[in-house]
Amino acid sequence: MTNSMSVPGTAREQARRPRPPAHRQAVQLKRAYDPPAAGDGMRILVDRLWPRGLSRERVAADLWLKDAAPSDALRRWFGHEPRRWTAFAAKYRAELARRPDILQVLDELRRRGPITLLYAARDPTINHATVLRTVLDERCRATTRTRAGVQR
Repeated sequence: MTNSMSVPGTAREQARRPRPPAHRQAVQLKRAYDPPAAGDGMRILVDRLWPRGLSRERVAADLWLKDAAPSDALRRWFGHEPRRWTAFAAKYRAELARRPDILQVLDELRRRGPITLLYAARDPTINHATVLRTVLDERCRATTRTRAGVQR
């Protein structure tokens, strides 16, 4: 005797359940001068200029996304001066807001697996890649909240 009711866990029952938002991997940051590691996932160079003195093999970037970097004018103005950091971060965020296509590319890559943003700056905390990662994380949280609200 067979039961005509759906059994939880079957493909039919699973198709009816609301799906959680697509999982996005954490974004790692790494200097382009540091050697690649197995856990880097897709390595994305996010500098407008190629890192000085490094070959393509040494950087081992899977993608060079120049347009994710601050504009030349903003980069020159900042000059890695710590006293300009807060203003730089705000101006860079404004530039990123005008480039949703770049953020969408990075979001999509992040859905596919781990990504590591490569930068050449010496300071590991005061550089544009930290701002970019924060913006990506904020977008991820906003998307998750929006989808969670829709599912309720």
